[in-house]
Amino acid sequence: MKKSASQADESPISLEERKYERPSWNEYFMEIALLVSSRSTCLRRKVGAILVKEKHILATGYNGAPKGLTHCLETGCLRDELGVPAGQRHEICRGLHAEQNAIIQAAAHGVNINGADLYSTTMPCIICAKMIINAGIQRVFHLEGYPDELTESFFREAGIPLINLPHPRKPEEK
Repeated sequence: MKKSASQADESPISLEERKYERPSWNEYFMEIALLVSSRSTCLRRKVGAILVKEKHILATGYNGAPKGLTHCLETGCLRDELGVPAGQRHEICRGLHAEQNAIIQAAAHGVNINGADLYSTTMPCIICAKMIINAGIQRVFHLEGYPDELTESFFREAGIPLINLPHPRKPEEK
């Protein structure tokens, strides 16, 4: 392969000169959850979730309409049209939450998620929290909050740590 003129002028960088830092496992899995969120078809919020056990990804999910149904990108958002605040009236939304889709994908493929960790770009709502508790998920990592006061109390009562991670792409506030 022929090098371009700009490449030919650059001297090679030795391994010692490179500052290569591997992401922590939490950063790695949350970056993957962020990538998964890019598949979302929700007009309000793009959320991605992954289920991980023993450093292996078991299932992924993003928020959007069920298989075979028209996406909100095409129909519009009924909750927006009605002025429904975030965290309320989940039952009128066309979409499933990312956490729900990850759990459903695992079930559909016969994957045991008992004892798994969940990485989600947004804190789960109370409906997802109840599913997470019954699925046997042991820890929940999230980036953003969610306006649902019951979630934290349910996880606390169930003994499931809810861990807010710093955003891997944004510098931490000091």
